[in-house]
Amino acid sequence: MGGFSLIELAVVTVIITLLLGSLMIPIATQIDNRRYSETEKQLAHIREALIGFALAKRYLPCPAKSKTDGHEDRDPATNMCTDPGGGGGPTRAGFLPWVTLGVTRHDAWNNLFRYSVTPSFANSDPNSYFALDTNGDIQIKASSTVNLTNNEIPAFVLSHGKNGFGATSSIGTTRYTPGAWTGDEQVNATDVDEVYVRVRTENTAATGGEYDDVVGWVSLNQLFARMVSAGRLP
Repeated sequence: MGGFSLIELAVVTVIITLLLGSLMIPIATQIDNRRYSETEKQLAHIREALIGFALAKRYLPCPAKSKTDGHEDRDPATNMCTDPGGGGGPTRAGFLPWVTLGVTRHDAWNNLFRYSVTPSFANSDPNSYFALDTNGDIQIKASSTVNLTNNEIPAFVLSHGKNGFGATSSIGTTRYTPGAWTGDEQVNATDVDEVYVRVRTENTAATGGEYDDVVGWVSLNQLFARMVSAGRLP
């Protein structure tokens, strides 16, 4: 009785390779799904932290001071988010103030969460706290023609997803950005009062381009209901 021939060993090797390859695809998918699920849970926790902050303080926090300093960047002289100058008014978008909120600073891909807040909701002047008739000014969109909200969101938090387009890592380095980067992910990374929420796709030819961002937000109804229930409004 002889051993396996080279041909037989080659066939076995090919079969094993194919089997391993078929297993790796669902394993990779499971890892991706787990990371998306983890990030969605983080966003839900952050939303609760934002509402909790508003319940305690009567206003929402400003963006973080920098990519390495997670304290909110507030000017005590104006009771508003720090004005960087240039006539643009108080800063309303940047990184999530993770230290101020006591939450994690990065998503499941180790990229910092982005954050944007309506200035009138971040005003810490006791004479100018937001009220039940204060309007948010952030628009949540499903596409360029479909709005999910009517400019009524006071704050949103964004993860740049698996591809990390436009993201900053947890150690402060800029992630990969395509040279001809366009579409909804670019809007999400650059606009402060508009954010897209779409089904994930790697198809660059899809309407709005490739998309894998994960977005969470505080709605007026959520915020006001909790504030009224706790006796913090009206």
